[in-house]
Amino acid sequence: MATPAGRPAAFFDLDKTIIARSSTLAFSKSLFAEGLLSRRAVLRSAYAQLVFSTGGADHDMLEKMRDEISAMVTGWDAVTVRQIVREALHDVIEPLVYSEALDLIEEHRESGHDVIIVSASGTEMVEPIAEMLGATHAIATRLEEVDGRYSGRVLHYSYGPNKVTAMRELAELEGYDLERSFGYSDSETDIPMLEAVGHPFAVNPDKGLRRRATEEGWPILTFERPTALRSRLVPESTTGKAMALGGIAASASLLALGITAAVRRRTSRPA
Repeated sequence: MATPAGRPAAFFDLDKTIIARSSTLAFSKSLFAEGLLSRRAVLRSAYAQLVFSTGGADHDMLEKMRDEISAMVTGWDAVTVRQIVREALHDVIEPLVYSEALDLIEEHRESGHDVIIVSASGTEMVEPIAEMLGATHAIATRLEEVDGRYSGRVLHYSYGPNKVTAMRELAELEGYDLERSFGYSDSETDIPMLEAVGHPFAVNPDKGLRRRATEEGWPILTFERPTALRSRLVPESTTGKAMALGGIAASASLLALGITAAVRRRTSRPA
């Protein structure tokens, strides 16, 4: 007797796929204002953001950024960091969210697909963003805490092949069929993540990913319109536990319709 197929899910990279810049670097000013970052660290993060935004952040640089961030946060109070992130969340992240990404997330939710945010940024930043977007789960980098402070040890670096390992573990736990699932990313470093699903999409791809997507025939999507996020969010329940996407107008833009058509074309292919 054949084993029933699992259900599909949608896996989204965060930086430059859902939002227009690095989520970690986006919070640097808030962390500086609270005295956790020095002026020199802020300037270095601004430079890193410039490199990131121009597509110059390769594997070695991202590994170096991981080590530097790990060293920088050693000794920080974890509760304080979470509070800073949540207080700054809407002001920092809301202007950066692509409207096209929200349309696509909502389409997956309406199709009954769980939405999972997969990011190399820390859980302290990724989980609140995922909650704000109405995502089901978040996969992110985890730092060790000792007596409420970061020790500097990285428990899980959610980058490259490590993302795939976490995706497979979550799929096993939740009953997802990765062959029926969708993946979205902008970066060549996420090719393993896109190869792990049956329906990969390149979003605002860097040169390496664009080349691979062209070779493999993966759809290429362009997200470029920031949105007024608060106008599209409604409370999920009276408890205010999470924010869910809602109020999508029936008249979608031509670009959103193009995304919908691409998703349906991919979904209609034989399993």
